[in-house]
Amino acid sequence: MKNYILALDQGTTSSRAILFDHEGRIGGCAAQEFPQHFPRPGWVEHDANDIWTSQLAVARQVLREANVRPAQVRAIGIANQRETTVLWERATGRPVAPAIVWQDRRTADQCDALRAAGKATLIRDCTGLELDAYFSATKLAWLLENVPGARARAERGELCFGTVDSWLVFNLCGAHVTDVSNASRTMLFNIHLMRWDADLLALFDIPEAVLPEIVSSSGEIGATHASLFSSPIPVAGIAGDQQAATFGQACHQPGMVKNTYGTGCFMLMHAGSHPVVSHQRLLSTVGWRLHDGPCYLLEGSVFMGGATVQWLRDGLGIIEKSSDVEALAASVPDSGGVLLVPAFVGLGAPHWDPYARGTIVGLTRGSTAAHIARAAVEAIAYQSAELLTAMQRDAAHPVVEVRADGGAARNDLLMQFQADLLGVPVVRPRVTETTALGAAYLAGLAVHFWASKEEIAAQWQCERRFEPAMPEDRRAALLARWGRAVERSRGWDVD
Repeated sequence: MKNYILALDQGTTSSRAILFDHEGRIGGCAAQEFPQHFPRPGWVEHDANDIWTSQLAVARQVLREANVRPAQVRAIGIANQRETTVLWERATGRPVAPAIVWQDRRTADQCDALRAAGKATLIRDCTGLELDAYFSATKLAWLLENVPGARARAERGELCFGTVDSWLVFNLCGAHVTDVSNASRTMLFNIHLMRWDADLLALFDIPEAVLPEIVSSSGEIGATHASLFSSPIPVAGIAGDQQAATFGQACHQPGMVKNTYGTGCFMLMHAGSHPVVSHQRLLSTVGWRLHDGPCYLLEGSVFMGGATVQWLRDGLGIIEKSSDVEALAASVPDSGGVLLVPAFVGLGAPHWDPYARGTIVGLTRGSTAAHIARAAVEAIAYQSAELLTAMQRDAAHPVVEVRADGGAARNDLLMQFQADLLGVPVVRPRVTETTALGAAYLAGLAVHFWASKEEIAAQWQCERRFEPAMPEDRRAALLARWGRAVERSRGWDVD
């Protein structure tokens, strides 16, 4: 019988399950979207049960459709949307409140108060993160304050906090754990000591009893409950989606860079075995921990990447499906001077402005839906170009190429414009499902499905290489104009 690794790729808008064989090829794929909830402006929530039921459904579906028995699955690897905060009952597994999504801005005021109290430096020094509502700590603090009885129950050990990886593992096999990559995104984890930080727990008033055990990114955690599949499957790999994508892109050496074009855009550089202190407001984060110790990454985060295209589809209704955007954008030679800054939930790196809001500038009577679509596609590339500029200023290693993945990486128009703005080649691999692939690799290493990182790196193959072709003066002019548009979006939602 042919054996596989099953990757569970739990994202912001959908849950996916992908089977990978020993050659790193896809043996089956299933996906299911689940509802998004926006109860107030700036609030973004999920029903944690929707996350679990959709993820279980696609896991079962891919096995059924690929005619693969659970006994053929050597292990399960998990990649997950990061920072999204779930709080549930330890005894029953019932969520006590909606999950607060990473995009949610309800705790921006709390972050402002902490910044005014001079706590941003402590947080940055311990965690490598900017003080921002993006991360889990203030979300968890909000839940403990606003869910009746939650704080007392958490102190008694009756509640479990976790990011989505923890929630899935709890439902899969009953363990309350998180891996080092996800822990490093909570703003409660000391990336130097590799443990929960007592000073940060005190600062955010988080009882330690609510926290998961921290484990390595590759290693057997437990086996799935008998009721889920016809035979138990080991759960053996966990990483936050962007760290998993970096591993799946075989960025195993310092200086290698990948950019994932998903709901958001996330550019990560392998920084080596020690954290890099950013002077450009990038994040220093844990990539993964294997038997040879931790790997650190330098990261820039864009909150609205592919989600900008979803807004064209769902908000404006100018396309029927997300894949239509490339043809509509390509129907005009350029954006006609239109620039769209998709700061719908604020701006991430390098600005970190929770009060920025979406802005369209440069509209004229001649502007059409096609120009707006083109501006939306180009906005994804502009935001990523800002990240690379910041990264090159911070890092000791020159960037020679950017490996691209994620759904929007299939958009040739976007990839070419991105290479033009970056001034370095953008390389698209044959397997663009690198988030799931990275989770599979981490799980497969734990059960000896793959022998080494070197064996994994040898499987990476280029599908297409986009070379920069834009004159430098044109590139500089476009980036300067983008900077002006960004300034017009900043600080908008301030009372």
